[in-house]
Amino acid sequence: MNPEADTLTTADGRTALVMRRRLAHPPAAVWAAITEPKQLAQWFPSEVSVELRPGGTMGFHFPGEEGPGMTGRVTDADAPHVFAFAWGEDHLRWEITPDGDGSLLTLTHTFGDRFGGASFASGWHLCLTALGQLLDGERIDVEADRGELHEAYLEQFDLGRGEIEGTTVRFERQLLRPADAVWSELAGGASVSEGATVPPGFTAPSYEEGYVTEVREPEVLAYRAPLGELVRWKLGEGTGHGARLVLTVEGSGDPRRARDAWHERIEHLAARMLELASS
Repeated sequence: MNPEADTLTTADGRTALVMRRRLAHPPAAVWAAITEPKQLAQWFPSEVSVELRPGGTMGFHFPGEEGPGMTGRVTDADAPHVFAFAWGEDHLRWEITPDGDGSLLTLTHTFGDRFGGASFASGWHLCLTALGQLLDGERIDVEADRGELHEAYLEQFDLGRGEIEGTTVRFERQLLRPADAVWSELAGGASVSEGATVPPGFTAPSYEEGYVTEVREPEVLAYRAPLGELVRWKLGEGTGHGARLVLTVEGSGDPRRARDAWHERIEHLAARMLELASS
């Protein structure tokens, strides 16, 4: 399996993750593994029930969660070639083509949250690894550091670089730890109040000074930097088990310099969150 061949593209507000894996088994065997609930339960991220026909209902129930779970709808069911379904706002399409004495399986996952792409890719990579083990008759044992895999995909898909619009620099970055853990790291474990000097963890080179203008622990901190820029950190719900960081710097006289400084700061934070997640 070659994660480096996986791609992420965005158009018209929708993002498509494409992953291809060669499996040493004929299409009929792969089809059974991706459509039969008993086999799906061994590698898919949830238990699945399915009416295997276009328009059929699907049910998804995650281990440990109470209630009826999520539902979806089958959009394609052409055995043993194409199985596709809508799952919430996402669409997953599985295509199987003969490849010598085996098959080529192509997963296309289409979704709206571009910055969740690394989380989806790392999760599906582990699922596809488990699928291969199931088909090979091996014990399913996916040994991988999902955090490191996530960060590798994030770099591969170039999801960490900030965006510039006029005098505003904006970063959106999926992290590997929940908001309270990220906040504690940034604040140095101390309480933060409005009007106080901004804690060093929330600063970057040339943005070391300022006074807190807004704070809601562990979600929001904003301050005015020395040259008048408004720096705002926001930690919200993300993909996987970590928080989604949105950081904006408004009113920058040199947006490229600001982007470089804050990119370095955020990547340092992300590396620290990976360290904590792996410990």
